[in-house]
Amino acid sequence: MRVLDSLSHMPTYVYETISPTPERFEIRQRFDDPALTAHPETGAPVRRVMSGGLAVLPNGLKSNDGPDAGGGCGPGTCGCGRFN
Repeated sequence: MRVLDSLSHMPTYVYETISPTPERFEIRQRFDDPALTAHPETGAPVRRVMSGGLAVLPNGLKSNDGPDAGGGCGPGTCGCGRFN
């Protein structure tokens, strides 16, 4: 059995310094790690930058043509054209 590097399963978060000229950087952290409050090298105050990510929609993807257009996204039920 191959043991995987634990870093490969940790998400990468983007932070920026709180200053007139913000500096952005990325860092890998576990989901349960608290957010950083200071830059790991300079000690400057930082905030986590929220960005887009993978979202799970409760009823599947819908077409932009209205709530009843096409149903969920999938073979045979696609309203977006991805499976046509």
